[in-house]
Amino acid sequence: MMLSIHSPTTAVRRLSVQDYHQMAEAGILQPDERVELLEGQIIQMAAKGTAHSAAVTRIERLLRNRLGVGIASPLENRVLLRFQDPVQLNDYSEPEPDVAVVQPNALFYEDHHPIPSEVFLLIEVSDATLKFDREVKAPAYARSGIAEYWVLDVNAHKLHVYRVPSADGYQSEAILSEALTIAPLAFPECVIAVREMLRSS
Repeated sequence: MMLSIHSPTTAVRRLSVQDYHQMAEAGILQPDERVELLEGQIIQMAAKGTAHSAAVTRIERLLRNRLGVGIASPLENRVLLRFQDPVQLNDYSEPEPDVAVVQPNALFYEDHHPIPSEVFLLIEVSDATLKFDREVKAPAYARSGIAEYWVLDVNAHKLHVYRVPSADGYQSEAILSEALTIAPLAFPECVIAVREMLRSS
């Protein structure tokens, strides 16, 4: 699941997003195959455990309620929620974050996947993937300019919050306990207690 490590002198042929799509169209990648493209490499995604799936469902319900998605709300036309769908970071990365809070699109992104300028917030839920989500995905998201990235650690009951992206990674990282609250930068009125995303103790 981790990206392979190569020495600086090793030549690596990176796959582009176009290559990746052509592999799917040709049947090299199966429709039900759980993979994603990151930094030009195809990454096998971990199987979804029950804790992971439950947390994603909790987050979905919280965001829909707090952001007023699907109901009459001032925010309803300002945001679209996507779950485990692709985001195109650049020509070589098309990961599938667990949760993406993005700008609305008249075609619901039928003609393209959201790009960083259309993303308000990405969330990954980690049960067996914490190291990967923090050490591989976070730098990739930062380099592409994703404004805010959360990693929910369902085992330690903590939320890692990454902000201020740069070419060198996120310049701000906070680790919140389940007793604390958080609101997305783009939607400060959407206050969520970390414990609300986790299983009750």
